[in-house]
Amino acid sequence: MNELAIISSLLDNDFYKFTMQNAVIKLFPLAKARYEFINRGKHFFPGNFVDLLKKNLDKMANLKLSNEERIFLEKNCPYLDSKYLDFLDQYQYNPKEVNVFQKGKNIQMYIEGLWSRTILWEVPLMAIISELYYQLTGAKRFSDKKIIHLTRKKLEKYKRLNVKFGEYGTRRRFSYQIHKLVLEVLIREGKTFFMGSSNVHLSHIFSIKPIGTHGHEWIMFHAAKYGFNIADKIAMKNWLNIYGKNLGIALSDTYTSPIFFKNFDKKLANLFEGIRHDSGDPLLFVKETINHYQKLKINPLQKKIIFSDNLNPCKVARISSFCKNKINPFFGIGTNFTNDVGLPSMNIVIKMVKAFPKKKWTSVVKLSNVKEKSTGKKNTIFLAKKILHIS
Repeated sequence: MNELAIISSLLDNDFYKFTMQNAVIKLFPLAKARYEFINRGKHFFPGNFVDLLKKNLDKMANLKLSNEERIFLEKNCPYLDSKYLDFLDQYQYNPKEVNVFQKGKNIQMYIEGLWSRTILWEVPLMAIISELYYQLTGAKRFSDKKIIHLTRKKLEKYKRLNVKFGEYGTRRRFSYQIHKLVLEVLIREGKTFFMGSSNVHLSHIFSIKPIGTHGHEWIMFHAAKYGFNIADKIAMKNWLNIYGKNLGIALSDTYTSPIFFKNFDKKLANLFEGIRHDSGDPLLFVKETINHYQKLKINPLQKKIIFSDNLNPCKVARISSFCKNKINPFFGIGTNFTNDVGLPSMNIVIKMVKAFPKKKWTSVVKLSNVKEKSTGKKNTIFLAKKILHIS
């Protein structure tokens, strides 16, 4: 067993975790959050899994932002101000915030503490769980040569389609080594089509700008604080207050797209440069988005949709063809880049389940456009649907 730490940099994480952390520190510094691990794929974990997971968590406590990494963020992310970078300079993971247990072949995990601190755990934890799982189960993957070949074939397809895309695959990658290998190919051969990676550490290594927007937890917290009906709207307004014209992609499916569009008024639709699609029929979503912009007398060809829902070359071809001359599509491709190695990819998530916005813990839910991607307690989901008039 390789005893090297799976996570070797504080920045080995998705970019949107840092942009959300900055916003949380500025707007909700005393808020708390609780996250839980959800084993959607019902994977069985080897007997010593949690022991090795805990060893990796303990090693993460030693990670610190280096001076080089700070300079990289200052240069490439000027909207992350010096106060936030000072915070990140002092930040260290605290493994006591993570509680993990193993019962037979199942693991249970929850993370709890100040939201401004615990927000960084989700992505590296999932990357550790994924890499450890493949190490311990000993399944044989494709050779590096074949993975490079597959990545090149995908690149050729995307070039023929003339689409722009980024790599979003940190959380369910096969391993750090495969992630780095794939990214090397994308950067070297992607030219004008490849827009960058959501992984900040690898973006630093390869001297490219990290990309990303914000996650569902941003809106879920706003629902706990302000109510389901207006969570989307207040979350977007708060995002604009922090970032202005930067990072202008709105997330559309925390409480289903119809609820999002009710909140996405003309002012917000003008201020945000586009929308992210993360669940449900993508072609139907394109139609709904175009109709919404047209109703607001906004030209859809001046806007973009970022697609990020379990993409592969066939899906990208279908979506890009449908969007042609209607709206500008961009594609955030994750697992199909970083875990296409000849083995089933893991179906795991870590989601916020409770928030403490002010005086008490409140259960939070994500409804999504498809039932399988919804999270939260059944009674809270029922309540949210009732309030939002969702059948």
